[in-house]
Amino acid sequence: MTLKGRQVRQLRSLAHHLEPVIIVGKADVNEGTVDQADKALEARELIKCSVLESSSLDVREAAEELAERCHAELVQVIGRRFVLYRETSREGVEKIQLVP
Repeated sequence: MTLKGRQVRQLRSLAHHLEPVIIVGKADVNEGTVDQADKALEARELIKCSVLESSSLDVREAAEELAERCHAELVQVIGRRFVLYRETSREGVEKIQLVP
């Protein structure tokens, strides 16, 4: 699913107040990081992540790799942080309603 401009703006505004829940460190994007991100995306749909200076990956590289491995959409990269979105597969929970 490719996000449209209006949807990206909506998700960026929703993510503005979020604190990073995933931190990519010197171990880069490993299985543990992917597993944590998967669980966080399933629970929240929208997560903010941070990349430490000790990581050998550039922020955009880490964001794209984590998004690909989690089957998520990269919403925004700003500074050393980035935002990922993936619609949850859980039933009976309130989901983010994207604008058309």
